[in-house]
Amino acid sequence: MNAKIKPLNIGNRGFSLIELMVVIVILGILAMYIAPKLMGRTDDARIKMARVQIEGLETALKLYKLDNAVYPSTEQGLQALVEEPQSGDIPKNWRKGGYLEKGTVPKDPWGNEYVYLSPGVHGDYDIVCYGADGVPGGEDANKDINSWEIE
Repeated sequence: MNAKIKPLNIGNRGFSLIELMVVIVILGILAMYIAPKLMGRTDDARIKMARVQIEGLETALKLYKLDNAVYPSTEQGLQALVEEPQSGDIPKNWRKGGYLEKGTVPKDPWGNEYVYLSPGVHGDYDIVCYGADGVPGGEDANKDINSWEIE
């Protein structure tokens, strides 16, 4: 029983340095083409999210008005959708649990409060998101998103 067992070398071959370098170069080239296309999409996504949130707030405001015959005042603000107002026109039929599903007024996608006016300059109420910079005006990601401009 002096037989020697030979190790199997089949399939134990690793990658050479050149093969690894070729793969890294290919991944780098792909990243150069894909990364710029993905950049800038975050601003577009945030703008769309702000529009969706404003539409949700508008729906909640309409439900509030159906129950109480008026929209919350500017003083009461959007907070009247989650907490029963204690000043101004006290709602008589305020819905227990509020009008927003999560029980909080969302901040815009950049972390700022939405601006709410009632009566509004452009309708019964105005809701405004000031965009990425959080100040009125601007262009691109800094452009204001207004409830009266959303279709």
